[in-house]
Amino acid sequence: MIPCSAPLPNHEAWQRHLAEGFRSAKALLAHLGLERLWTPAMEAAARRFPLRVPRYYADLMTPGDPDDPLLRQVLPDSAELTSPPGYGTDPTGDSHALAGPGLLHKYPQRALVITTGGCAVHCRYCFRRHFDYTAAGARPARWDPVLDALAKTPDLEEVILSGGDPLLLDDDRLGILLEGLATLPGLRRLRIHSRLPVVLPQRIGERLVHLIASTGLPAVLVLHVNHPAELTEFLSCALSSLRRAGIALLNQAVLLRGVNDSLETQLELNKKLFESGILPYYLHQLDKVRGAAHFQVPDEHAKALHAAMQQRLPGYLVPKLVREIPGASCKRPL
Repeated sequence: MIPCSAPLPNHEAWQRHLAEGFRSAKALLAHLGLERLWTPAMEAAARRFPLRVPRYYADLMTPGDPDDPLLRQVLPDSAELTSPPGYGTDPTGDSHALAGPGLLHKYPQRALVITTGGCAVHCRYCFRRHFDYTAAGARPARWDPVLDALAKTPDLEEVILSGGDPLLLDDDRLGILLEGLATLPGLRRLRIHSRLPVVLPQRIGERLVHLIASTGLPAVLVLHVNHPAELTEFLSCALSSLRRAGIALLNQAVLLRGVNDSLETQLELNKKLFESGILPYYLHQLDKVRGAAHFQVPDEHAKALHAAMQQRLPGYLVPKLVREIPGASCKRPL
């Protein structure tokens, strides 16, 4: 386990940190000394899917390196303006899984709540980059319709909070939802999917930990870490309070060309995850969302990479290599 000797995050200021993030490719590149890379096509891509990057995350990038794997994940690219056949706006079938306001039913005994359309960072490969959150009916101001629908869901055992990013909600709004979930009869597990701690560890404060733990439900926080450079001592310290509260930490990564598609990167990532108290869970093949084809890793390479990981890592450090298929009852192993 990475020792927690770094200064603890300033939890109270996370919203200020969020507001001070980068909103333009030109400003982000200037911050990294990479002004020469800017092109008008970046702005055209950002008009389709806005750039959003917290300064904390930008400061993890290597100045002057145009191939930095963290920068590649968030920098708009001219390749987003064209899309080959087979890439669409709803690659995981979310629109067909809508079962109520902000509510998706994809898997037995589980329900997914779209808590908000906002994220702290806009990853360019995001499978919901075209999702119509307004039409889906996500209403953070009023949770009653969602809770009523969940209460009427037969055999419901687990609720998954997703988005957007559920931790972008402030503690008051998130707390009301968590209190409501705790009253649902038969609910046995709570899962939260979030990238926010990775790009802004300041979000993890004592009140947030208390809100999750006080539901009385066994809770899992599924993080989204793609590269070992995202695993800082700062992040480990922020997550330590969650671990002490008995909240399980898992990770799901996306296999991305030019980011984490080498054996050396995957070995380092999964070892470092465990050292940070996070268990590798899924390694996703890219969801074929329009605008992200340049991140695609061929299946043959993905399977060979995964086989090499199995030979070099103990089994508990090897995430499952999976793909999501619209309408399927589970993630499909490659």
